[in-house]
Amino acid sequence: MAALSHTSATPFAISKPTDICIQGKEKWLGGFALNTKSSPSKFSNGLRARAKASLNADQKAIQIPRQWYNLVSDLPVKPPPPLNPKTHEPVKPEDLAPLFPDELIKQEASNEKFIDIPEEVLDIYELWRPTPLIRAKRLEKLLDTPAKIYYKYEGVSPAGSHKPNTAVPQVFYNAQQGIKNVVTETGAGQWGSSLAFACSLFGLGCEVWQVRASYDQKPYRRLMMETWGAKVYPSPSSITEAGRKIFQKDPSSPGSLGIAISEAVEVAAKNADTKYCLGSVLNHVLLHQTVIGEECIKQMEAVGETPDVIIGCTGGGSNFAGLSFPFIREKLNGNLNPVIRAVEPAACPSLTKGVYAYDYGDTAGLTPLMKMHTLGHDFIPDPIHAGGLRYHGMAPLISHVYELGFMEAISIPQTECFQGAIQFARSEGLIPAPEPAHAIAATIREALHCRETGEAKVILMAMCGHGHFDLTSYKKYLQGNMVDLSFEEEKIKASLANVPQVMA
Repeated sequence: MAALSHTSATPFAISKPTDICIQGKEKWLGGFALNTKSSPSKFSNGLRARAKASLNADQKAIQIPRQWYNLVSDLPVKPPPPLNPKTHEPVKPEDLAPLFPDELIKQEASNEKFIDIPEEVLDIYELWRPTPLIRAKRLEKLLDTPAKIYYKYEGVSPAGSHKPNTAVPQVFYNAQQGIKNVVTETGAGQWGSSLAFACSLFGLGCEVWQVRASYDQKPYRRLMMETWGAKVYPSPSSITEAGRKIFQKDPSSPGSLGIAISEAVEVAAKNADTKYCLGSVLNHVLLHQTVIGEECIKQMEAVGETPDVIIGCTGGGSNFAGLSFPFIREKLNGNLNPVIRAVEPAACPSLTKGVYAYDYGDTAGLTPLMKMHTLGHDFIPDPIHAGGLRYHGMAPLISHVYELGFMEAISIPQTECFQGAIQFARSEGLIPAPEPAHAIAATIREALHCRETGEAKVILMAMCGHGHFDLTSYKKYLQGNMVDLSFEEEKIKASLANVPQVMA
């Protein structure tokens, strides 16, 4: 297919297929310096950035976007607003002030199409961005498929995932406002470690409530957070009222993201020098992640490809939104028409099995009500190994886009995901985190379907992080001890019965 039409960055002069390494002020190709021209103001070269891609003679130099993209501005129908949990009226900025700094509150409600990335944030992005777009040729060969498989790899960040893309600006805006401490929750540990990393750069205190199942399974993620200076507590904990209530009901609770959010929000609301940071779900978080898709559009142009299918895992939705939202913009503008597919765990299928309704973002009911696909805020998923996908709801903006029909969703059990992750690791070399293993499994399904039909589709996949701290999960799979966890219909029915009743 022809490359999609999109404004391009000024190209490097490249003569043959190879890899780019951008290091310092000089751009090197196989030991020879490249000639460059001036760059448009919307993009930053990235003095320490590293970009790898399968290149050809038409490849262009990929640069860091200088603006985040806000999908809300282009939607034909605007998403429903969050509601005050007491009045059921649309949330006002002052309602959010105890939790977030002013700039993030503005971004949350913004209708602006592009929002400038602060220079201080760009300077830190340059540590690892732009991230590689890699063609999975060895996986293609293994699957004997005519499809081309590309993956956008975010595991090159200091924390090993896409999460620093929003952790850095969130901490920056808090520091700008004079906030001394931030608190958060974490499921897989990738968000907690990313926030700890960002806080270490800006000198803020950091406290993390790590879901108990993850706290026990992933001690090295915990140590990573502590190395960057964070205090880490298992959730539910005895520190907060929300945590103590859960303990009274179930002393053996594996915890959930909803419970951990309740604990962190409670602490932020009670301390004037402390704000809350969220790693997914909210509009401003999804906004920050769009650097992924903006870079990827340029990279796909550079290799002369247009994706036919875009696949990403979804828990709260930040990684999926980061890759897909800029492509949805191009879809809305008529420049391309890919199938955009979200993949969620069979044990926590909010998009495919949940209801679209206003619900709390946390278990204790401390957050605003958000219109989203939800399994009910009381729903506690089984302790699958993809801890970052164990969330009862889906990002409101992704839920809205799903309702508008611009994307589709499927769910996959965890043993199939780990089988795909093993195939990926043994062909491509990278060990995926359990979360993007869901995207890998869906990509393999699509590639095998192409083998049956003979279609040479271009598949673009979000590879949002590595699995170096998830090897106990791989051990369980390789030893044959992993089972597919599911949910009981009665369990969901009971949880959905407690979803707040909000008038249309």
